[in-house]
Amino acid sequence: MSTNPPTTPNEAEKVYQQNKRLNLLLSETGAIYHEAAKRLGLADSVMKILYVICNIGQDCPLVDVVRLSGLGKQTINSALRKMESQGLLYLQSSGGRRKIVCLTASGQKLAENTVIRMIQMENEAMLNWTEEETDVYIELTQRFMRDFKDKIQNL
Repeated sequence: MSTNPPTTPNEAEKVYQQNKRLNLLLSETGAIYHEAAKRLGLADSVMKILYVICNIGQDCPLVDVVRLSGLGKQTINSALRKMESQGLLYLQSSGGRRKIVCLTASGQKLAENTVIRMIQMENEAMLNWTEEETDVYIELTQRFMRDFKDKIQNL
């Protein structure tokens, strides 16, 4: 597959339409996750934080929550403070200014009843895919993210 930019108006229009379709799919995917959070009784920010912790594992570095959640630092800070006041998690120092986000027993139970269920549903949705389809999807998604991130760095 070529990495050169489109050279004709028709190629440029095709890329535009494909990108538009991709962006709409990404937006719709975000809406599905929002609906899942709503049905599970979670704020989007809480769901995203729990999602990162469940995928990284207990004792999740705060820097990973910031990097992988897609949330702003202030939103993360507010959500963490609220979750901490609810007894769902605590922050532990990890040397210097580094912090680790740790779920309490209540936080683990909440994650099991919400985000872990959602992850299981994601896994079930992919069960109909072949291994090759899954590999291609992941490879192309990683490539798009890497290439797009490179373009953003040039802003």
